[in-house]
Amino acid sequence: MSDRQTSSVTAQPPMLNRAAWVRILPFLVYLLFIVVVDLLGRFGVPAQHLRWLYAVKIAAVLATLLVCWRHYTELHRWRVSALWTALAVAAGVIVFVLWIGLGAGWMVVGTPAGFDPRTAGQVDWLMVAVRIGGAALVVPVMEELFWRSFLMRWLDALDFETVDPGRVRLQSVAIAALLFGFEHNQWLAGIVAGLAYSLLYMRQKSLWTPILAHGVTNGVLGLWIVHSGSWSYW
Repeated sequence: MSDRQTSSVTAQPPMLNRAAWVRILPFLVYLLFIVVVDLLGRFGVPAQHLRWLYAVKIAAVLATLLVCWRHYTELHRWRVSALWTALAVAAGVIVFVLWIGLGAGWMVVGTPAGFDPRTAGQVDWLMVAVRIGGAALVVPVMEELFWRSFLMRWLDALDFETVDPGRVRLQSVAIAALLFGFEHNQWLAGIVAGLAYSLLYMRQKSLWTPILAHGVTNGVLGLWIVHSGSWSYW
């Protein structure tokens, strides 16, 4: 092998570098708890006894984010104008409306387990607060770091940090949105949400924009769930 060929090979970035792993790790922690809850349920542990594992899961994800925070340089400054803040909030509300509207049988995969915070018919408001707080404040940061900051751009180039969000190929956007959609039982609503959050990121180029929209969607959805008692949406 010539020196030029050797140089070309060694210049290739690794498939998953440190920047990738610090975005993947919080997502893996979140998935791990989903698997643990599912296994415990299969072993006969009542769902009522597993509800507080959500708080443990959110705490574990938050701790992972904080440990890795110094690597998320794109989040160290808020660079979102008042106009884009308003647009992100509006997008979050629109996605919420679509989320509760796109619930026909063919738009749903599997049977959502849901999350019922009631004990003996009474709502446990501390549990509700933890659930909404985790979904609106922690989950959007974790998911947008993984799906938009990492995966969507990584599909364009292994050295994904060099990829301008505004120049991501439509193919990469579509694949990431499709996978994001099928992460949820309501796959069609998930795909629509993924496309909306991706568009915000591509146009404004700050990850805080899709994080804000995602947080608004989850927060408003949580309030609607409690108001309507539609626990299956959790």
